[in-house]
Amino acid sequence: MATALSPQDTRAEDYLNDKLQTNADLESLDGLLRDVQYQQTLLKEQVDFSSPLINGAADRTETLETHSATVLQRAQAFKKQQADIDRRLLIVTRSETSDDAIQKFDEDLKMLQRLEVARGYIELLAEVEQLSTEARRNFKSSPQAALQPYLGLQKLAIALKEAQPAAEDAAPHLVDHVEKTAQSLWKQMKDAFGGDFEKTLAKMKWPGRDIKLVGALEEEWIEGVKRLLELQEPELKAQSDQVEPSREPVVLLPLEVMIKPLDLRFQYHFSGDRPTNKLDKPEYFLSHFMGLLDTYDDFFATNLQPILVDRFSKSNLAMTSIFIDSTSALITALLPMLRRKVFNVMPHIAKQPQLLSHTIHELMTFDVSLREEWSYDGGRGVEGWGGLTWEVLVKKDWFGRWFEVEKNFALSRYHSIIEPVTSFEIDYDSVEPSATKPTHAATRVNDLLETITDRYRPLPSFGQKMKFLILIQLEIFDSFHSVLANSLESYLSLTSPIARTVHGAKTQSVADVEGLAGVERLVRVYGSAEYLEKKMRDWSDDVFFLELWEELQDRANDPGRGGDRGKVTVGDMSVEHVADKTSSAVGTAAEQGALFDECAGSYRRLRIRTEGVLTDSFVQQVRESLRPYGKVNAWSTLSSPPSTNQQTTNLAISSALDAPFRLLNSYLEFLSHALAQAPLRRIVRQVLLSIQGFMWDQVLMRYSFSVSGAEQFARDVRGAWEVVDAWVGRGQGEMGMRRVAEGCVLLGLRARTQGEGEGEAQLGLGDVEERLFRSNEDGREVLEELGLETLSESEARGVLERRVDLGG
Repeated sequence: MATALSPQDTRAEDYLNDKLQTNADLESLDGLLRDVQYQQTLLKEQVDFSSPLINGAADRTETLETHSATVLQRAQAFKKQQADIDRRLLIVTRSETSDDAIQKFDEDLKMLQRLEVARGYIELLAEVEQLSTEARRNFKSSPQAALQPYLGLQKLAIALKEAQPAAEDAAPHLVDHVEKTAQSLWKQMKDAFGGDFEKTLAKMKWPGRDIKLVGALEEEWIEGVKRLLELQEPELKAQSDQVEPSREPVVLLPLEVMIKPLDLRFQYHFSGDRPTNKLDKPEYFLSHFMGLLDTYDDFFATNLQPILVDRFSKSNLAMTSIFIDSTSALITALLPMLRRKVFNVMPHIAKQPQLLSHTIHELMTFDVSLREEWSYDGGRGVEGWGGLTWEVLVKKDWFGRWFEVEKNFALSRYHSIIEPVTSFEIDYDSVEPSATKPTHAATRVNDLLETITDRYRPLPSFGQKMKFLILIQLEIFDSFHSVLANSLESYLSLTSPIARTVHGAKTQSVADVEGLAGVERLVRVYGSAEYLEKKMRDWSDDVFFLELWEELQDRANDPGRGGDRGKVTVGDMSVEHVADKTSSAVGTAAEQGALFDECAGSYRRLRIRTEGVLTDSFVQQVRESLRPYGKVNAWSTLSSPPSTNQQTTNLAISSALDAPFRLLNSYLEFLSHALAQAPLRRIVRQVLLSIQGFMWDQVLMRYSFSVSGAEQFARDVRGAWEVVDAWVGRGQGEMGMRRVAEGCVLLGLRARTQGEGEGEAQLGLGDVEERLFRSNEDGREVLEELGLETLSESEARGVLERRVDLGG
């Protein structure tokens, strides 16, 4: 009976039967054994790798089971403890359920918390009362001993106030009580210390001329100053940490006491019916202030300055001028009485424009004096002191009324300038002789605008400055531009043949625009436009306007303001509106730009247009006067001179040119005095080109010429040059008529006579004709030999063809 095979043996038998089915398969038995061995090796490696993982998993399973058992035990212990707590809570609170017990327990805890807070309040109030009582008990007998509890109370009040935001304003009544207690104590101590200090001042004979401050009295004064400064120091430190533009600078207590008699003296002089108290003389009380400053500054610099340095130099108060500098401290102490006087005066002068304007102007001058001469910054460092003017115009809101007064004054003055007819006469004395002359109106308008600039230059507010610039200065500039432009348009309408025919024109009006009168009218417009354009360019380079421009650009380009020119504001005006009035570069990255770009550009365009009209008018009148000369037809019949070598300089100018040259001479005489060299030469150049064109087309190319006719024509041309050179400069006439000048050279060539050798340098008419008509190349060479650079070969041939002896 056969033995049963195991599953492994069965699988081995099946594998061998599958691989060894024929005798041939026995030959591959070695390869089959190798494959089996390789698979056995792989299986062994997999077993070796998996064994540690299986062992680790078994260990982790055991640890997890242990942890689960521990957690279960803790949970059971917690439930037992919670049940015990609930049982005890029910007993303590005498409640039936645990929820009721918890609610009652929470209420008890809250009550305990409130009791704890109340205990803290009571302790704090007790401390406040103790400090207050101690200070009040000591400040009369021992002022120095009273300062310490007061300073402790003040520190407590400051600490409570600073802690309020973090506590969500939990104790406002407590804070208020502590602050009021500290303030009440401070007032009592201030009055007591101030009273003692006043006794010391009386011994010093303050503020008399013979102030005695020596020995024990000096020590008493110093002690009084130090005591008051120590009392005020917490307030000074709090003030220095919270600088607000609208807050008035703090006056040092010693100075506040010392200023009292000076304040009484000020009130005596500048109140009631005193002769010194005049509404129309604000300079009286302002100069009195300056007198006090001059009188007592040395005393405080000598005696108070060392105390301030010793007291505050090691604290943050050393960075504030009104606390560390005796002069600034004195100014700060004197300002309240002046501030009170100015505020009282303003309602009385508000309806009197001249007084209001004068008072504000005096205040601005006063502010500038304190800033620049006395280096007063109001304790604000780089930000600077706003000044009494700022307080009046901004804090007390008088700017609108004052601006209205200044604008009405400026416009009234402007209209009084432009209304008289004589204002538009040329002003020959206001500029250099070589410059273009403006009208009296232009110079006076410029003076008015400079006065307006001086009015608002000291203002600290950028928005207020821009309002003056745009709503007063640029408005006047635009208005005067309209006056000049209307004058030009009126001239054009009166000189237009169509306008005369359609609309008609009065004889006198037409006479005002004809001839030299018309030229003078145009020069008035041109000179005024150029003068004000230059003034605006100069203003754009002024430091004041440069700073305004930079501030405007900073505001317009500030990302924090939205980056939209229509939304960013300058005062009550949008930046877009300001850009329309000043410069298109506002709010852009352009490096070029100035406040007067738009306005100066409009005046420049008016100037250029007026120059064009003036040139056209001059040219037209000169050409019209040359018409008779164009009809002269005797050039070919003039007799030859006695000698070919005779000079032609003594020839008389053709009589037909007498009227044109008189007109040219009178116009150039006037223009040479009224215009600068540059515009004069531009205009004359166009006039000469016009004369040249007329002489070339209407005379030279129209008629035939004998030798004598050519010489007469050349003399006539030189006559025009002489008139121009007399007023514009030597050589200007010929420079403007080079083409006809060269034509005269060709036209005046003489034929060679017997005895003249061919080798001589002088070219004869025949030689030139032969080479000129031979070819363009030969023609250019002969023109170069003659020194003729302007004429082309064809033009030169056309000139020679006008000679009678050449068949012209």
